[in-house]
Amino acid sequence: MAGHSKWKQIKHYKAAADAKRGALFTKLIREITVSAKSGGGDPDGNPRLRTAIEAARAASMPKDNIERAIKKGTGELEGVSYSEITYEGFGPGGVAILVHTLTDNPTRTVADLRHKFSRLGGNLGASNSVAWMFERKGQIYLDATRVSEDAALEAALDAGAEDMKREGEQFIVTTDPTSLHQVKGSLEAKGIAIQESEIANIPKNTVRVEGKTAEQLLKLLEEVEDLDDVQKVAANFDMDVSEMAGA
Repeated sequence: MAGHSKWKQIKHYKAAADAKRGALFTKLIREITVSAKSGGGDPDGNPRLRTAIEAARAASMPKDNIERAIKKGTGELEGVSYSEITYEGFGPGGVAILVHTLTDNPTRTVADLRHKFSRLGGNLGASNSVAWMFERKGQIYLDATRVSEDAALEAALDAGAEDMKREGEQFIVTTDPTSLHQVKGSLEAKGIAIQESEIANIPKNTVRVEGKTAEQLLKLLEEVEDLDDVQKVAANFDMDVSEMAGA
């Protein structure tokens, strides 16, 4: 297991869902607002907004919160203006890290990030210092205990997916970003339950980390992602499940 999906599994192991729900809602609301502002308030014509709404519903966000966030994005309600900025850097062990933010104060955001990186064994880099190591893909997560691998693979490929692999108790279906909703809809039409779907930055190659380096890297990633302005973090690391569970 490696990179983006690895980090998602680590967060699952560490999850304290109730304690972090408020912070998650804040991040989801920002994404909905920015998506509606950039592509309009109709999710049928705005794939990014549709993905954001689906994520909010999966997190049990109340419908009223979703609707208010959309209206703030479309200008029907007054709201904060956010800038989308992706920061790049390196963590312990030379691991490449991408940090996607939505911020109303870039000066504060970069200062917070620089502090976290420098304190925890990393450093921020220049534009495109690591972005070239990643590619944007759609990812759909299936429960591997509820569908056979053959059935899931056949359905995914028939739907137009690029690939599918197993990681732990999940099948991860990879798509072109523009095909994510089409593939997801096709899988659902065949009765295959979707745990989650998203557009993600997937590393082209990975860096192996172990021991204290792995521990320090995970602490950096967790603290960076906990920052209010940070929406998503991607990193090109690989490590053993035992390291992951014990970190």
